[in-house]
Amino acid sequence: MTRTRAKGPLRRRGPEAEKPASVWHRAHPMPVRAALDERLVWHAEHLKHCGCRPVPASLRALVQPARRPRCAWAGTDPLMIRYHDEEWGTPAHDDRRLFEMLILEGAQAGLSWSTILRKRDGYRRAFARFDPTRVAAFDARTIARLMKDPAIVRNRLKIEGAVKSARAFLSVREEHGSFDRFIWGFVGGTPIVNQPHGLRDVPAQSAESEAMSKALMKRGFKFVGSTICYAFMQACGLVDDHAADCFRAKRTGAVHAKRRDE
Repeated sequence: MTRTRAKGPLRRRGPEAEKPASVWHRAHPMPVRAALDERLVWHAEHLKHCGCRPVPASLRALVQPARRPRCAWAGTDPLMIRYHDEEWGTPAHDDRRLFEMLILEGAQAGLSWSTILRKRDGYRRAFARFDPTRVAAFDARTIARLMKDPAIVRNRLKIEGAVKSARAFLSVREEHGSFDRFIWGFVGGTPIVNQPHGLRDVPAQSAESEAMSKALMKRGFKFVGSTICYAFMQACGLVDDHAADCFRAKRTGAVHAKRRDE
């Protein structure tokens, strides 16, 4: 007679009963309907701690990126690599995108950029997908609610500053037709291409970022010091600081660009 095993989960006994991978899985359930960035982080951590299931084909290139020459700061974090490969240094002209990066760069003050990337989806939900008109209308009750939101950086000065910056952003847009036209004026409408040889060659600020900072502060923007403005310029492609040996240095800013020494 053939014996059939009783239905139900197989129970392990002894020291093998609870493996570290099982503990990790229980503490970090796989996100089902999560944003792409959240799923990227989960699969990257899963590879480190368990790896019991393959990375989905649609995410494999991002979680396990090809070994390509990149700027050193991108490291091995899949979110940082994706940001480096797809966004950093790419000229941005959409007003909402420019507003988002201005607010996120200000939020980063005192923190790492990887921390902000991990909270980016939370910021998008909390700040109305970075619609400056809606953010400008945030009142004290909304700010109090955001102070309790763990998905963003809960710093009152930064949250209130974002609201004030949104109002200033609308004023600039009314005056100049678009924020894009105003902000790109600080580099003459074309990216500044530096192609540094290493991190030591990348400045923390420039004459352009200093001029931008003063102009934004004068108009009521908050958290727009010269260093933050330079980071914003790098993020939105006003400055292309991809290292000379980075695979992206050959593409970003290659058309209608000017070099610092011209």
